[in-house]
Amino acid sequence: MKKFNIGVQEANIKIYEFGNYRVEPAERRFSSGETTIALPPKVFDTLALLVENPGRVLSKEEMIRIIWEDCFVEENNLAQNISFLRKTFGEFASYIETVPKLGYRFVAPVTVIENPAAQGIAFGFSPMRKETPLDFPIPETHYVQNGDVNIAYQVIGTGPIDIVFVMGWISHLEYFWKHPLSASFLTRLASISRLILFDKRGTGLSDRVPIDKLPTLEQRMEDLHAVMDAVDSKSSVLVGVSEGGPMCSLFAATYPERTRALVMIGTYAKRIRDEEYLWAPTTEEREAFFETMQQEWGGPVGIEERAPSMANDQRFREWWATYLRMGASPGAAVALTKMNAEIDVRNILSSIRVPTLVIHRTGDMCLNVEEGRFVASKIPASRFVELPGDDHLPFVGDQDAILDEIERFVTGSAPGAHFDRVLATVMNIRIIDPKSEAAKRGNTEWNELVSGAETFVRRQLELFRGRPVSYDETGLLAAFDGPARAIRCAAVISSSAEQLGIGVKTGLHTGECDVINDRFGGVAVDLVAEIADVASPGSILVSRTVKDLVAGSGLRFSEAGVHSFDGIEGKWRLFTVDNGVE
Repeated sequence: MKKFNIGVQEANIKIYEFGNYRVEPAERRFSSGETTIALPPKVFDTLALLVENPGRVLSKEEMIRIIWEDCFVEENNLAQNISFLRKTFGEFASYIETVPKLGYRFVAPVTVIENPAAQGIAFGFSPMRKETPLDFPIPETHYVQNGDVNIAYQVIGTGPIDIVFVMGWISHLEYFWKHPLSASFLTRLASISRLILFDKRGTGLSDRVPIDKLPTLEQRMEDLHAVMDAVDSKSSVLVGVSEGGPMCSLFAATYPERTRALVMIGTYAKRIRDEEYLWAPTTEEREAFFETMQQEWGGPVGIEERAPSMANDQRFREWWATYLRMGASPGAAVALTKMNAEIDVRNILSSIRVPTLVIHRTGDMCLNVEEGRFVASKIPASRFVELPGDDHLPFVGDQDAILDEIERFVTGSAPGAHFDRVLATVMNIRIIDPKSEAAKRGNTEWNELVSGAETFVRRQLELFRGRPVSYDETGLLAAFDGPARAIRCAAVISSSAEQLGIGVKTGLHTGECDVINDRFGGVAVDLVAEIADVASPGSILVSRTVKDLVAGSGLRFSEAGVHSFDGIEGKWRLFTVDNGVE
């Protein structure tokens, strides 16, 4: 507990009363009559400092030093807290006086009760006391269209850095502001940035979509792109919570030029346990949770693991249950959770080159702290911060410890640099024997066919947002920023080639590519050539990395064995695409 009496040695416990209000620093309780008023932690600290020093002018520098201790924050943080308190006091906002060029002074008469227990005065009030949420203003909700789906988003704050906050699992933009804990978390982020929020398609205020069309990681990246473009954000700090972490990590690796920095809180790399990832739930444990969701959706599902410190707080339980109901239907929630269980981003973490911070609480009861350590260990030059606590939700428990780390990291991160390495899905389509094909048809006919095919291929690449790297009579090399689109493009081209009587085989791999003057090179390009070589005629053969990144896309695969390739390190598990063309 902080001791705020400046220059005074506190020898006992004190209660401070003014008007109809009571502040109990030892219990960290602020009350009005019989109603307890919830305050964010740093706002409470600001109030306690003021009431413990009534009538005294406290300089801004002094208050910042005491409230935030060793953290570096700007005056705007203190101003936000003062504004928050004045709004709480309503008609009594004048209790806090601004002294120009100096600081603030608490001017209401304050009664100090020392050693309340010795005087028979109990802390708090009746066990039946009410808790009332503060009336946080709900920011205006806007929409941007991505394809035929409308994505809901909000923008709060005017700071010099853009932050995109990506909530995991289920979200609802407007109901997030209905509880003081979640609202204060976002308010603090907005105090240092222009904060951008959005609901992923199929959830919250964004368009609902059929259960079999819930967003893949690839689609979520496209929706994030659309939101950033709508608010003219050239480069943002991505803050991903839980399931938001894998999407943000994939975005950062694929679009480093749009990612100033990356923060992941309570995140993971995959959600099904295997011998190389021992901390995720087993398949049986996941199935049990799916069953719980089916039976109990509408109530506070998962609260004991996600917010154990608030699991017995009736108001929080009611808010969480409503938040989930408003965020997704039971069927959508189960389908989304099953899809997330298939995600595996382990193989792309090493491709992240932007400044990265991974935060995890030691006792997180939803996601093991080892998962955060693993993610951080795979990202070059990332920073891992382990904080005490059992809560998974970042706005429950000591949210200020998390926010302080984010603020230090974000304000110290350099603007995005130029990157000549990106994560991409590379497609190699080989004509099985172009010389034999030309001989069979005659050179003139073959040349005309190749010319017409090139027009068709380039049209498909444009449709599926691929970039041609090289194209000649022997085949095609192209790069995509989404693996599912790459597979579907390959399927269309392969099917058309078969109809023309041209034999082709195709390889795809997602990996880090060197990009110089729009030319792609590196191990990923070399590997995809080897994969195409071992593919069967007419088939599309992909690496496991590709398969792991298209969870929820509806694409199906068959095992094609484990392969080793000369000059390329490691063994590669490959899969044949069963249904690329819809």
